[in-house]
Amino acid sequence: MRTRDSFREEFAILIGRVAAGGQTGPLTAEIDLDDFLAGVGELASWTDDDVRWEDALASLVTAVLDDADIAERRLTGGDAVADLDSVESENIEKLLGAGWTGELTSFQKRDIASLLSLRHGANFSVPGAGKTRVALALFSAMRERGEAQRLLVICPKSAYEAWEFEGALCFGNLLRTSIMGTSPEAGAELLIVNYERLGRAVNALSAWLRASPTMLVLDEAHRMKLGSSGAYGSACLALGPLASRRLIMTGTPAPNGAKDLESLLSFVWPGHGKRVVADAVGGGNLAYASSVLRPLFTRTTKAELGLPPVSTRIRYVELPPLHQEIYEALKGNPTARSGDIEALGKAMLRMLMAATSPALLVEGSTRYEPLSYQVPPLEASPGDSLGNLLKNLPRYELSPKYEAAIKIVAENAAMGRKTLVWTTFVRSITTLERLLGRFSPAVVHGGTPDREEQIRRFRDDPECMVLISNPATLGEGISLHHECHDALYVDRDFMAGRFLQSLDRIHRLGLAPETETRVTVLAARGTVDEVVTRRLEEKLEFMGRILDDHAVRQLGDLQEEDISAIGGMDAADIRALLAHLSGRD
Repeated sequence: MRTRDSFREEFAILIGRVAAGGQTGPLTAEIDLDDFLAGVGELASWTDDDVRWEDALASLVTAVLDDADIAERRLTGGDAVADLDSVESENIEKLLGAGWTGELTSFQKRDIASLLSLRHGANFSVPGAGKTRVALALFSAMRERGEAQRLLVICPKSAYEAWEFEGALCFGNLLRTSIMGTSPEAGAELLIVNYERLGRAVNALSAWLRASPTMLVLDEAHRMKLGSSGAYGSACLALGPLASRRLIMTGTPAPNGAKDLESLLSFVWPGHGKRVVADAVGGGNLAYASSVLRPLFTRTTKAELGLPPVSTRIRYVELPPLHQEIYEALKGNPTARSGDIEALGKAMLRMLMAATSPALLVEGSTRYEPLSYQVPPLEASPGDSLGNLLKNLPRYELSPKYEAAIKIVAENAAMGRKTLVWTTFVRSITTLERLLGRFSPAVVHGGTPDREEQIRRFRDDPECMVLISNPATLGEGISLHHECHDALYVDRDFMAGRFLQSLDRIHRLGLAPETETRVTVLAARGTVDEVVTRRLEEKLEFMGRILDDHAVRQLGDLQEEDISAIGGMDAADIRALLAHLSGRD
């Protein structure tokens, strides 16, 4: 924004009302688009009629205000749309055009109808509900109406296959599909790009969006939950207003609370979404917030998929004496209480490692070197220093988590059941690979060169009874529910969304009605594991109430078994970690 010298004082007052701190000089200001759109009403106070708008911005503001008006009326119980009739699910198929060939379930038709009744929307259905097909059907209807000619999909690399497969299955005349390389293909009807490439491609994609009416989809949209403060979020927020229709898709829209949801809905309704979430959640009544926000998104729940229930249990293990001694010593690290976020993040990772085995903290000859356990164990010398104990701990004690993992995998294998084992750290993965060697384990982590072969072996090889991975690598974009019905978490971090995503690898649409799905979480008593469990329970409770989904809330309420980035931390996680490190938990 710019003004003339004669309006210097009035300009400063206006910018202060719209976005405090946005003024870059006496006569200039730079304001985040979302803040500008939220405060655009303040322009009415400007005293001079000679206001000049850039054409693109004027068109954008008009469109956004129209969209916000539609959303507002939907929220307040008024008409769902201004210039479009509400869509009924029984009429969906004839709206998709003759070229549509994909089959749709009743809940997919319902979701499509709901999304067509809004200019822009969100699909928060659980993984496995067919969100990709819903989005393609929405695009097909938009194309029939003449409101979109092509589709831009921003997604993780792991989702490429699903979009290409579903696109080929759902359209008689195949869409001209392109995976974006250095620049977008001008003639593509379906252009797919990953989040990592966005920062370098905003200008090129902006030009591509302006060239023709386009529908823009964010798949696994929780990747942009940081909003304008994150690289992915700022790129998505810049591209969003250029699309004729915006759609976000994620089964975990608020893994850390309301701020995540604010960022997502700011993309859908710039200048409006953030305020709606803040107003709805601000009072603390989540039941009310859910009823207020429900008209703005569609969601198919696990219950609606008709899946058999999942059994979730937590198994606590006791730390053996040396393990306990080392863990308590590590808690006294003063840098963990310095207030430095990076230091706290590193402290959290150290404590998560130490709860599994403090020996993981000792640097190996390579980042993949497994721990070497002594069988039978040796006896430690009373005069050993803490450093020697840390280094040589595998000679003296077997980690109780690894001991429990071996037992659980062996029990499952004896019943012919394969096990998916999750652990955060690469050296923990390779250590378990060695300890579980007799079960011919498949292993997938960030450095695995033959990922597809490892997954194929787990699916097809009857000798391969265990797959060991971490949620950061395998938590999205893969289905294992036909081959595996047991998941074991050796450790977890504070990332609730990643936990939910990883759970859905084995509990998805297509399970036989009699399938028994079992999930076991290992936690060491008196360690950061208890802090993580408590915080994940609170996050899942919040998310479940916002989405009005009992299954999500239930996952936070793990029943204890009766037997004899940096972890995604938010402010509450940090407070809980500090309390643990200072012995106040």
